[in-house]
Amino acid sequence: MQPRDLSAHGVYRAGRGIEEVARELDLDPDDLVKLASNENMYGPSPAAVEAIQSSAEQMHSYPKASHADLVDRLADRWGLAPEQVWLGNGGDGVLDYFARAMLEPGDAVLVPAPGFAYYPMSARFHHGTIREYTLSKADDFEQTAETVLEAYDGERIVYLTSPHNPTGTEIGNDDVAEIADRTDEETLVLVDEAYGEFTDATSARALVDERDDVAILRTFSKAYGLAGVRLGYGFVPEEWADAYARINTPFAASELACRAGLAALDDDEHVEKTVETAQWAREYYHEHLDAPTWESGGNFVLAEVGDAEAVADAAQRDGVIVRDCGSFGLPECVRITCGTREDTKTAVEVVNGVLD
Repeated sequence: MQPRDLSAHGVYRAGRGIEEVARELDLDPDDLVKLASNENMYGPSPAAVEAIQSSAEQMHSYPKASHADLVDRLADRWGLAPEQVWLGNGGDGVLDYFARAMLEPGDAVLVPAPGFAYYPMSARFHHGTIREYTLSKADDFEQTAETVLEAYDGERIVYLTSPHNPTGTEIGNDDVAEIADRTDEETLVLVDEAYGEFTDATSARALVDERDDVAILRTFSKAYGLAGVRLGYGFVPEEWADAYARINTPFAASELACRAGLAALDDDEHVEKTVETAQWAREYYHEHLDAPTWESGGNFVLAEVGDAEAVADAAQRDGVIVRDCGSFGLPECVRITCGTREDTKTAVEVVNGVLD
């Protein structure tokens, strides 16, 4: 017996972890700085850690009350009805929910190239087909309505990312609205705002009130530092919000995740410190890296270094793990997460040393 034909499916290549690299290079993990996965440089919200510890004895119960409480909190914070908030097992889980809700076998989706690998993966898992629109390095990866619409051909879902991973560019809400206006009535425009806390730009959230064809993806993984517990959420128009009850994986957002999310929402100090440091680090990279960089709205910077694989390999031997962007189709670029001030300066010193 064999599984179904998966030859068309891609493989998600995660950034390498400290333990993995340390074992391979026979280094002390404490001597490595990981800036490859856009994780929070300060770790999880301390309030979330305390909530997880205090909730441990409730792990025998399904997360019904905590799920409802977190939905209500998010709905109140964002001015939505509770049914418009879809919780998932990370942002990836929410992407799967949108695919389940929208795609019939053979439906096409439109994804950015370069872009987050899980957009096409999720669509293929749900028997969709993939088309791409190109964000050109020659145009500094600019995101505009025309960039998307030139490639659009009736796809069921159009994926937008703002700030975009791995380039850091953003798309304005007027462009999002124009894309929604000029695509078919049955096309969903899905705006991924996983890095939304790190930018001063306005969320596309208001469009969810105005239209029935725009949805938003957010996550607790980045600014809140909860990547390890896997907690994401989506905002959907009220007209079809009840689809969640039909496609939701039972209890996909765990008790620990929901309790951590509730606590993290109250930890403004942690988020503010995280965002302020990321903004400082972006500017430090722009000013001090001996390589061209692009302006970024996220907690990372894309840098053109020549042979990215060689630079990433050499940098990790010197104690700094950065992301080789060959898997994004950018073999000449690395993506460097914003670290603490100390780690950011170390990364610049190491990468510049490799380039020199």
